[in-house]
Amino acid sequence: MAETLRRVLNLGSAAGPGENTAEAEPPLLLLGGPGSGKTALLFAAALEAAGEGRGPVLFLTRRPLQSLPRRTGAALEPVRLQKIRFQYPPSTRELLRLLCSAHEARGPAPSLLLLDGLEEYLVEDPGSQEAAYLAALLLDTAVHFSHRAGPGRGCGLIVALQTQEEGGDSGNALQLALLQRYFPAQCWLQPDASGPGQCCLLASLEPGGLGPREEWGVTFQPDGEMTITPWPTQAGDTSSHKGSRSGGQP
Repeated sequence: MAETLRRVLNLGSAAGPGENTAEAEPPLLLLGGPGSGKTALLFAAALEAAGEGRGPVLFLTRRPLQSLPRRTGAALEPVRLQKIRFQYPPSTRELLRLLCSAHEARGPAPSLLLLDGLEEYLVEDPGSQEAAYLAALLLDTAVHFSHRAGPGRGCGLIVALQTQEEGGDSGNALQLALLQRYFPAQCWLQPDASGPGQCCLLASLEPGGLGPREEWGVTFQPDGEMTITPWPTQAGDTSSHKGSRSGGQP
């Protein structure tokens, strides 16, 4: 789902020739430290997908959003908001139950499946086996929705995961390495120089073999407004930021 996130970071600009459908795009893992704007970008992706004229968007999170992010690229139009279906599974067991019962759901199939705060569901059973099972079930659910939607109208998948500080628990590093096998496309949010009252980040998008890495500067103002500017990437630069971990942000 790198294309949906790329449109968000390009403030709604289309990808142009060669744009991939959700059915063809690999699932994406959105990574960053606490307060790094993962939820804001995830919600912006939901708004972007809701305006594409396809199916609704299913947004899974453990707790309701406290406020709607401002200036997320796509407008906060009532029609778009109505197409976003929020569900709040409070535990890993309830999340698994919801995903396993997806085939029983009525109505149009979602065009995009989003999960915010994957780490909150993995903390109950931090082993790699639980992480692999949950990742596989998320992928299977997205595939099921794609089959229901029909050819050319697949369901994309974006999952947000909070990363740890450098030198953190080795079990978390193993979990992340395992999840990266299931999510070939990734977007890393890393802290950059911040001004007074601002939260500045570097967003690095790696589309899973469907194009070069791209970067943007993302700034959150004290009132929550998000501004995005392209970040020039040197030609031929294939280095990755996967070794970095975002620290806590205000």
